[in-house]
Amino acid sequence: MRSTEHPAPLLADAATPLDIHIIAIGGTGMAPLACLLRELGHRVRGSDGPLYPPMSTLLERAGIAPLLGYDAAHLEPAPDFVANLVIVGNAVRRDNPEAVEAERRGLPLMSMPQALYQFCLAGRQPLVVAGTHGKTTTTAMAAYTLHELGADPGYLVGGLPLDLPASYALGGGPAFVVEGDEYNAAYFDRGPKFLHYRPRTLIWTSGEYDHADLYPSPEALLAAYRQLLAGMPGDGVVVACGDRPEVRELAPAAACRVVFYGLGERNEVRPLAPPVETNGRFACRVAGPAGEADLSPGVGGRHNLENAIGVWAALTANGHDPRAVAAALGRCRGVARRLQELGTVGGVTVVDDFAHHPTAVAATVDAVRRSYRGRRLVAALELRSLSAARSLFFDGYLDALARADRVVLPPLFHAARLPAEERLDLAALAARLGEQGVETTIAPGYDELLATLVATAMPGDVVVSMSSGSFGGLPQRLLAALQARVADAAGK
Repeated sequence: MRSTEHPAPLLADAATPLDIHIIAIGGTGMAPLACLLRELGHRVRGSDGPLYPPMSTLLERAGIAPLLGYDAAHLEPAPDFVANLVIVGNAVRRDNPEAVEAERRGLPLMSMPQALYQFCLAGRQPLVVAGTHGKTTTTAMAAYTLHELGADPGYLVGGLPLDLPASYALGGGPAFVVEGDEYNAAYFDRGPKFLHYRPRTLIWTSGEYDHADLYPSPEALLAAYRQLLAGMPGDGVVVACGDRPEVRELAPAAACRVVFYGLGERNEVRPLAPPVETNGRFACRVAGPAGEADLSPGVGGRHNLENAIGVWAALTANGHDPRAVAAALGRCRGVARRLQELGTVGGVTVVDDFAHHPTAVAATVDAVRRSYRGRRLVAALELRSLSAARSLFFDGYLDALARADRVVLPPLFHAARLPAEERLDLAALAARLGEQGVETTIAPGYDELLATLVATAMPGDVVVSMSSGSFGGLPQRLLAALQARVADAAGK
């Protein structure tokens, strides 16, 4: 699946400062990479559309001021900057004017994962977290735990960790923790990003079908994971979620040690008794080859207990003390936009989450339900990606959203880019949810969706906003609108 059209350029002297231009510098992986390259002593600039926090803030703190928009003139030599390497984000198309100009000038091109490996991972011991679900949270858990253990890890998290200084660090220790995305690397490298990272330790959370815009079938996605497993070194370790049938079937193909973890009894690393729940947080006595420990992750949800067990299994397999690892995981609050409570106004609590796949939506709704027992749960879901908005996920969304008390949906974000026969039928979904007693509203736009929520939200409600994108700023706008509603009521 790797393209050789633009192989990664071999830099003769990695210590020599380069002038690096980054196309689409504001992405959740690209902005931290830009900051890492800046810390390594390279001169870095880049371009993107309008940027907003947290990525705009991240770049500003690193002294990087992105150029607005894409223009071939951005690659013209300047007195203090003559680009000798261009890093291209995976959202950049072949006809991007800067990509066209870079090729015309014969400048070396790299994808984000190529650059991350060559500048940050080579010579380290990469700990890579891969899988359909839980990558960002699990990556943050692993990075934070190693940080707390004094291991001084390098890391790049595709989100904003709540317990680390930033979403990236060079670190001085041997480990470098990174999220292994299965999506393509660049227009000239259509294979998955994780094939570039060469993990020594791999945490594989799941292999459920996703990214239908890139992988035409579940088998195509699993073929990418097979490639990842085939590249594991003999002295490495695969820590695989044995509760997922596709993972249990494929993981043994790795030519290294495989440790299965999960909540089920068949796993080598597992709870000794059923987990205990307290207000949406789960705890257990976990056991594995390295010993036992009491584990109570600082982030709620049964799925996050599973993620924490995976991190505990990986770090103890690498020689870290079981009880120290568990203690650090108990202090880890995870990542922004993962079950993140933003505030309560007028008795209405707003929670923000990244969920955009039926399995993740179901896990989020269940976790919110457990954390806010007895309260009406309103689910607002934006199906933003080309994959998320496909009809093949209809039954999954029906099952997931039926767990809410009320549902509000905007139009499909990429409706025009999907053939009618592949497009999720929102009206049919709303009708089926209504048959199950779940009042569902399809709003014509973001403003109307916000107005609906403000008009119908009642004291005691919990509104969970779910999207893999910005959702038009819905959670923050909702809090502000609720504040205004309270102020208007007080003034009457």
